[in-house]
Amino acid sequence: MIDLHVHTTASDGQYTPTEIIEKAKEKKLKAIAITDHDTVAGLEEGQIAADRCGITFIRGVELNINATKGEFHLLGLGLKAISPSFQLILENLIKNRDIRNRQIISKMNGDGVDISIEDLYHDFPNTVIGRPHFAAELVKRNIVKTRQQAFDRFLAKGRAWYCERIGSNLDEAIVAITESGGVPVIAHPMSLYLSWGKLPEMIEKIHEQGIAGLEAYHPGARVSECERLEGLGRKLGMFITAGSDFHGEKVRADRKLGHTCGGRKIDDKYYFEELLPNIKKATQQ
Repeated sequence: MIDLHVHTTASDGQYTPTEIIEKAKEKKLKAIAITDHDTVAGLEEGQIAADRCGITFIRGVELNINATKGEFHLLGLGLKAISPSFQLILENLIKNRDIRNRQIISKMNGDGVDISIEDLYHDFPNTVIGRPHFAAELVKRNIVKTRQQAFDRFLAKGRAWYCERIGSNLDEAIVAITESGGVPVIAHPMSLYLSWGKLPEMIEKIHEQGIAGLEAYHPGARVSECERLEGLGRKLGMFITAGSDFHGEKVRADRKLGHTCGGRKIDDKYYFEELLPNIKKATQQ
């Protein structure tokens, strides 16, 4: 088994990079990619742990991209050295997250919830603060019973405390990932919330812009949708990936390391290192 989409405490995951690698070893994963939201802070620790455990480590990231509808997340897989353009994107994304976090806090304060940004930094140190941390804080304060309830009642789009977040420009993100030695892969494309009448055209367009890979297999989609995405991606000549989007049992109990849609094990036919030379060759044609 392998897993090409995993989160740690560097963003909104439950486990540290070392703990994630140790769990991967327990489950006998051959390769794993740490892809934290808008940060590469956990990669060095992950690399050290993977080397010690004898697991192939794929240095990755998951970037938030500006989109007119739904959510557009872009994976960067196989990062070598972080380029200046990539570092600038990460810095801007963190600044935009901080602006959004303070807007959410303002709405919460307006509704009588006594919380500050300092409270979040204290309770969740050394991480990229986002809505999952707000959800955890609401559980801690007994305002809601579960993190999912926090989203359903307050934090999801259209709810009282939701605030839009500014992402990165797609073209700039593609350049930054490729300049850093990585391959751009669109994550869980069903989250774009496009119909099947529009989705193929959208994926073809972003492939022409430079996105080489498509995460066809994700636990948030039905098996039939994932198989259809794989067919579409292969027709376009895209690299197909699969991931668990694992955050930890306390965060998302329905997601398991090394497994994707329908509880399927992620087969090593999606093994990144073996396919990387072909991707680079394809993107240069």
